[in-house]
Amino acid sequence: MLFVFCVLFVTIVLFASDRLRLDLVALLSLLALLLSNTLTPAEALAGFSDPLVLTIAGLFVVGGGIFQTGVASYLGQWLARLAGKSEGRLLVLTMGLVAALSGVMSSTGTTAVLLPVVVTVAWQAKHSPSKLLIPMAYASLLGGMLTLIGTPPNLVVSTYLSEAGLAPLGFFAITPVGLAMVLLGIGFMFMVGRQLLPARVRSADDDNGDTPTQDELAKTYRLPGNLFFLRVRRISPLIGQTIAQADLRAHYGVNLLEIQPWLERQPSPSWAQPVTPETILHSNDILHIQGRPADVTRLAREMGLMLLPGHDLQGPMLSEELGLVEVLLTPRSTLIGKTLSDVTFRRRYNVTVLAILRMGELLTTPLQTTPLRFGDTLLIQGTWERIGLLRREQRNFVVLGSGEEMAGSRLSRKAPWAVAIMVGMLLLMTFELLPTVTAVLLAAVAMVLTRCLTVNEAYETINWESVVLIASMLPMATALQKTGGVLFIVDGLMSLVGGWGPLAVMAGLFMLTSLFSQFISNTATAVLMAPIAFAAATQLTVSPVPFLVMVAVAASTSFATPVASPVNTLVLGPGGYRFGDYFKVGALLQLIIFIAAMLLVPFFFPLVNS
Repeated sequence: MLFVFCVLFVTIVLFASDRLRLDLVALLSLLALLLSNTLTPAEALAGFSDPLVLTIAGLFVVGGGIFQTGVASYLGQWLARLAGKSEGRLLVLTMGLVAALSGVMSSTGTTAVLLPVVVTVAWQAKHSPSKLLIPMAYASLLGGMLTLIGTPPNLVVSTYLSEAGLAPLGFFAITPVGLAMVLLGIGFMFMVGRQLLPARVRSADDDNGDTPTQDELAKTYRLPGNLFFLRVRRISPLIGQTIAQADLRAHYGVNLLEIQPWLERQPSPSWAQPVTPETILHSNDILHIQGRPADVTRLAREMGLMLLPGHDLQGPMLSEELGLVEVLLTPRSTLIGKTLSDVTFRRRYNVTVLAILRMGELLTTPLQTTPLRFGDTLLIQGTWERIGLLRREQRNFVVLGSGEEMAGSRLSRKAPWAVAIMVGMLLLMTFELLPTVTAVLLAAVAMVLTRCLTVNEAYETINWESVVLIASMLPMATALQKTGGVLFIVDGLMSLVGGWGPLAVMAGLFMLTSLFSQFISNTATAVLMAPIAFAAATQLTVSPVPFLVMVAVAASTSFATPVASPVNTLVLGPGGYRFGDYFKVGALLQLIIFIAAMLLVPFFFPLVNS
């Protein structure tokens, strides 16, 4: 038992430290239990055959079909038309829409898809996105309480009840509690929360533009001081070379943004033109270079270039063909942990990364050799055509594009199929015509057969980190039960608050679960706390259902820190938030949810065994 507690402690510390991926940490803990003979191979690998794991994987595919067919984006555009210019109406409608979608699909996926929509709508209405993004993240977490499939903790506790020989939770069993929590969350954010949130990004009093201009983005990322104009002299060895051959980024750490051709027959340079790897450099070309002054000075000295004052040039810094956009890395991005050089970003996407914001701070380290992290915001320059293609890379990043780009996203011809499949799955589960895992897998396969998404896209929509995490953490609960660890924790909890009755124990479970969920995955938290809640109810000779439901509710209250949930981290950069913003608003909302849960859970799930 002591060994299992040590493994659990190290696992939680590694989860909270974010030094290793969550799924790798879970696998390491699984191997520790297996190699120590605490669990047999069958017990250790049982999680990978658990119906819960297949159910969650299938739900990712179903949600991916809804996203790929444009249904979620269409709903976002409807939101923009309906909300108008009112900040309060926009907040309420945004939270309501996000909560509803999160009730039937991944909260992280919902937030990632609607994030650029909400940012653009806020800009168009001349409101600060920071007034809306934390409420959107919280709504996605609260919306997970609406249905059985809304969030993995609900499925975890339902599966645990089934394995214990009790009736699992129905599809809408937790809906009354979840709906009350969503309404409380919306009411709190409308009346109190938005007053506590900062207006750090594009407040309503800013200029009249609908979206941040190119100059505003340049200023945000401090580009003006790093932009230089250099003329190619006749003695330059660069003449006749292509951009790929010159490879200025590799040799000098600078970015070539545009070229203004200035031939002898022209009295002045022409308008700036975008560059490609095949673009050839000529004498007198004016190069628009972005980089550190020392690097640019060395480039000019060694390559025979003449530094020109920028204000003497004709034409804008960026042409009509080129644009600047922000790109936000998602939790499932394949770029995480790699450098731009590793993934050959410029060659792969034919765009240039000019700067990176991390946790609201501009990175000063060399961009090409800096490992990327989840939540990094990249400032990208490229042609509008290439930027439009980036929007298809939903797995790797979210493009915070302009209103014109957003308006171009329409429903695909497969959208009716996607909606029909989703509704069919919900009906099968609601009326219990098929087991949950069967209904979900049937819907996932139907999404692929109807070509709502391809097989490759289906695999890409699955958050394999979550799947492996759950499969690897389920045996930890088995180890705790097998070694007496669960009873040890329950005895400690009972000796502390058990004398005050079942409600006090439920309160203790909520606080412990909520605390864990601020630092580790809510799924892992639910897996660990479910057997403890069940054992506590058994000792008190009351129904275990309200205890397990309390764990599921508490696991979805990851409000107080930006690392408590992927959705919190997703909105950190675009909202310009700081750590204290989450705690100031989230801790108060958690207190409200705690009070409501203590009233509602025992009401809808009586403590007396039926």
